[in-house]
Amino acid sequence: MKINSRLPDLICCPICKAKLDLTNDNYVVCIDNRCKSRFPAIDGVPILINDSTSVFSIKQFVDKENKLQKLDNKSMIYKLWQILPKPEISANIKAKINYPKFAKLLTNSTPNPKVLILGSGEIGAGLKTIINDPSIEFIETDVGLASRVVVVCDAHELPFSNETFDGVIIQAVLEHTCDPYQCVKEICRVLKPDGLVYAETPFMQQVHIGRYDFTRFTHLGHLRLFRQFDVIDDGAVCGTGMALAWSYQGFLLSFVKSKWARALITLFTCYTAFWLKYFDYFLIDKPGTLDAASGYYLLGRKSQKTLSDKQLINLYRGIQQ
Repeated sequence: MKINSRLPDLICCPICKAKLDLTNDNYVVCIDNRCKSRFPAIDGVPILINDSTSVFSIKQFVDKENKLQKLDNKSMIYKLWQILPKPEISANIKAKINYPKFAKLLTNSTPNPKVLILGSGEIGAGLKTIINDPSIEFIETDVGLASRVVVVCDAHELPFSNETFDGVIIQAVLEHTCDPYQCVKEICRVLKPDGLVYAETPFMQQVHIGRYDFTRFTHLGHLRLFRQFDVIDDGAVCGTGMALAWSYQGFLLSFVKSKWARALITLFTCYTAFWLKYFDYFLIDKPGTLDAASGYYLLGRKSQKTLSDKQLINLYRGIQQ
């Protein structure tokens, strides 16, 4: 399968940022004579990972490709769990409003904008409102192979040239990065001047994705993370009702270890705590929610100024004055 035709003008070596030779469908090679790094392409998707610095390795992806059939045969329990009817304890209140706002700002200022999505193994909550917009070109990436992914990469070292994109979307990803500040620095690098970022990051949530879960941010902590951006809009994206439901589920799960017991408890909590999320439709914009929300969002524009910590503390809008 050929590498996506949109990529040659966009991607670069994740190690030295030089251009890549994409003439071979099975691998890509850095053209810098001092680097000459070589990266495999699986089903037309280049695996642009720096083995020496990333927690992921190219070998993981190559080995996974060789064992796909075996993994599929062992995933029947997971597939059964996926089709079981169960209510959700989570509710993203703001994304369906925020994404159209993000898209409108982009298309009003730039014809046919290019948007980088970091973490598109699954379409995030609310993203369906704009993902099929023909006026926007989306480049979807992740640290794993998935049907929509055109580049596998690590957000700490993005394999894209400086000032390539008009917008970047990073939804429920930064908690899974070892150094989110480095990731935001990379987002700034690949964004054009005045480019837009839309981010969602959790605060009151239990560990998910196991060993690949590292950090959380308060509301002000989230603003500081994106201090190189002028804030257009920000606030709670998932509220205190969802935070309570997750804590309740996490409390019960702490009593058991086996996969079957955890699955049964998860199912039980879905049916007994799903209603808590409906409080968030009323509470999401309350000042108290900013102190205890499940997660926050930020819509920002790349700036030449950096928000100082003295300015930051004046942006507090909670109730613990």
